[in-house]
Amino acid sequence: MGRAGPVSDRPRVVLVRGHLVAPWDLQAWERLSDRFDIRYLETRQNIFDTDAVALPVQSVRAVRDLLPRGRVGDVVAGVVGERYLRIDDALADADIVHAAELSFWFTADVARRKARHRFKLVATIWETLPLLNTFRNRHAREYRRETLAAADLFLAATERARDGLILEGVDPDRILVSYPGVALDRFEAAARPDPPPTEHVLISPGRLVWEKGHQDVMRAIAALERGVVPAPAGVRPRLLVVGSGPERGRLESFAHELGIGDRVEFGAVDYADMPELYARASCMVLASLSSAGCSVYLGDPPRCFWEEQFGLVLAEAMAAGLPIVASGSGAIPEVVGDSGVFFTPGDWIGLARQLAAGPLAQPPGERVEHPRARVQLYSTAAAGDRLAAAYERVLAPSSSS
Repeated sequence: MGRAGPVSDRPRVVLVRGHLVAPWDLQAWERLSDRFDIRYLETRQNIFDTDAVALPVQSVRAVRDLLPRGRVGDVVAGVVGERYLRIDDALADADIVHAAELSFWFTADVARRKARHRFKLVATIWETLPLLNTFRNRHAREYRRETLAAADLFLAATERARDGLILEGVDPDRILVSYPGVALDRFEAAARPDPPPTEHVLISPGRLVWEKGHQDVMRAIAALERGVVPAPAGVRPRLLVVGSGPERGRLESFAHELGIGDRVEFGAVDYADMPELYARASCMVLASLSSAGCSVYLGDPPRCFWEEQFGLVLAEAMAAGLPIVASGSGAIPEVVGDSGVFFTPGDWIGLARQLAAGPLAQPPGERVEHPRARVQLYSTAAAGDRLAAAYERVLAPSSSS
């Protein structure tokens, strides 16, 4: 296992995300390299492409890396319990190890190693539902127990996540609200189409699963198409569903059954191309629903209960000046505030009415001016400052070990 770089006199931070290292998640840390020596651990089975991440990487292995790809390997890893293999060298000189969530295997794994290496453990928590032990499975209960006992500081991605942590039993003094950030300049500088768009394009981003609500966006468009909800004269919006996932086939079939198949496009888009999509859209719709159906992601315990958490796409859309129409699921109202309009989760008629009265009543591609203070709150610069303050807190001599 190779070293990520030479020994530094700056505090060393190791970012741990299991198989879920994602470029959009690490942007704020890229701004901290002058104050901290930061690296991240990446497994062979990592789900996302990290070539664009401007941080040192250290390759490590986990149980899942030894198993065959596909469903069988996922099941075996879930049964035996995922864990890292021989990563003590990667943690030996860490001042801070920064992981995520209460019941993920990789956070619990480094929690077990904390006493040996004497680093400070910080955990970012996006999860907004306090599940405690009752609503977690066998592995997740143990992961939660180990994380709660070992973490020095919890960084809640929203106030709602903070409130959930308190119900999980975390002392409020061990929690800071630390909103994530996006690269504002990338989204603000996205070129507008020239000539301007002549038709309305709505963007529905998110994994292709039921709880992301893509089916409700299609119902709303069908309601406008058939006159169930009156649309502005001559307006027939197109829908771009941005993401990948197991429900793609069924969603495509649903669009055709609704009679709008020729107006709905599906596609997974590279993160670098998202600003261009926002630039030519008339609106972003986030129609998230609460879910009580189990979803299985590589290397993680099944997640059976979910509601929308921070939603980085909301911050991106605000930076791009894109109108936002969103459900009131989870933390969405907290994140968006008065920068968007809302409908009740699952209320596709209400969504259709909001679209007809709002972005579809404006010229295609019309921009809005979101409150600058809110946009800046979700910048990588502000997020980086919040992370630096959190690290300085846990490294202070008075910080508990």
